[in-house]
Amino acid sequence: MLNSQRIFVDAVERYCAERGISVDVHAQGWLIVMERGARRHFAFGYDIGLNSAIAHRIANDKSAAAEVLQLSGVDCIPHTIFLNPRLNEYVQAAGSWEAMLALLAQHPDGLVVKPNEGTSGKSVFRVTTKPALELAANRIFSANQSLAIAPYVTIDDEVRVVLIDDTPAVVYSKNRPFVTGDGKRSLLELALDALSVERRSTVLPGMIGDLDRRELDAIVPAGERRVLNWRHNLDAGATPILLNKGETRAACVALAIKAARAIGIRFASIDVVSVDGRWQILEINSAVMMESLSKHHPEMVYATYSAALDKVFA
Repeated sequence: MLNSQRIFVDAVERYCAERGISVDVHAQGWLIVMERGARRHFAFGYDIGLNSAIAHRIANDKSAAAEVLQLSGVDCIPHTIFLNPRLNEYVQAAGSWEAMLALLAQHPDGLVVKPNEGTSGKSVFRVTTKPALELAANRIFSANQSLAIAPYVTIDDEVRVVLIDDTPAVVYSKNRPFVTGDGKRSLLELALDALSVERRSTVLPGMIGDLDRRELDAIVPAGERRVLNWRHNLDAGATPILLNKGETRAACVALAIKAARAIGIRFASIDVVSVDGRWQILEINSAVMMESLSKHHPEMVYATYSAALDKVFA
């Protein structure tokens, strides 16, 4: 596989080669045409076409997904949508800024501001002040039609469940990088010593972007544990820990299945978070991206995409 080729494309090509299905890759891998006899099937982006259009749209919209889950009695982190001011004819007369400030006042621990659509984990900001909120909103609106705001909560654990028709294909927790203080070195010094050269490029940008110079240079007390990134994304330096059994896995799978059924989705990766001892849905992703996971467990990724494609060609 070429360095520039996604594991998704390679998995589809491998699946088709093993089953005598012709495959033609277009648009640098974003459009894949599969044919077997008179049957033609498309994959686009990370969507293999197993989900209905409405389930895909709801899952891709963080605010809509949270609303449907709440209506269905599924415990989740609320997300509030705000439209880009450029869409002024669709924005309420009172405006969005006052409502954003009201949310900030209601949540003294801060807010998480992110694009309302998409799964890349990019442009996600934690804000605690009005200037930071304004800056985050402007950055997101510069490239997106809408944003979603969720209350910032302290997440004790985050688990991703990849489901295919209510069957868990992959379940793993996301272990964020951390350091333990020695009473002598700063947070930045400890991080540089603990991280391999490869991991520095994923972990350090988030640290430097979220923390000011004073926090980075402060000496960490001996024995104190410091997480290096509040985000749980694998792309931000977290490592996947497979969960093959146990109470945590069972609880997360059960809640993920409830969430999938609530929006009627068949193939999805669902993030479940533990907050104050309670499991909640954070997000549902209809585009199942496993690029980062493939660096640790490539055969599991191939097997998961193959199982989903089996449903398509059944």
